[in-house]
Amino acid sequence: MTLVDELECARELAQALADPGDTVSGILAAEPAGGSRLYLCSFDGADGFRSWLAVRMDGTPVAVRSELRAGVSIAAMCELAADAAGGGDLDELLARLGELREQEAPEGIEDAEAAARELRDVLGEPPQLATPARLDAIGAAARRLEQELNPNAPSSFVAALRGSEGVVGELQREIEAGYRIDLE
Repeated sequence: MTLVDELECARELAQALADPGDTVSGILAAEPAGGSRLYLCSFDGADGFRSWLAVRMDGTPVAVRSELRAGVSIAAMCELAADAAGGGDLDELLARLGELREQEAPEGIEDAEAAARELRDVLGEPPQLATPARLDAIGAAARRLEQELNPNAPSSFVAALRGSEGVVGELQREIEAGYRIDLE
């Protein structure tokens, strides 16, 4: 089963748990540790209120706060990492590097282009499963690209992720405040 198929199944499971008039507005797939996959679902209510529920593929809701937090954390970090990696627009960066190679042919430009392509491959096309391994792969590919572009510069990728701690915490608070069931 592909991730797209899994997300569709999760949408159906979540919609079956929705209140009348509520719609599932988004789903993120996360596997925080040990193969325990969950699907973080947002619901938009007819009243304009957004609520949340994480479900497993067997249809059971996640009711343990620590499990929910682990899923939210890795999902948020992977999304933030993907957005921050390579400055956010790898196709534009690759186009600029190609122009630079053709016009000036600086030493190492091919390595920079290869690093940008590698990062683009690691990021892939959505949807993607958020895992610690994915986060590590994005970080490694982003750092390689930064090193190829300017080996002496501090990592803007690391700085962006360090600055995101508050964002992840705020998302966790929002989800817990609007969670559809009581958490243990």
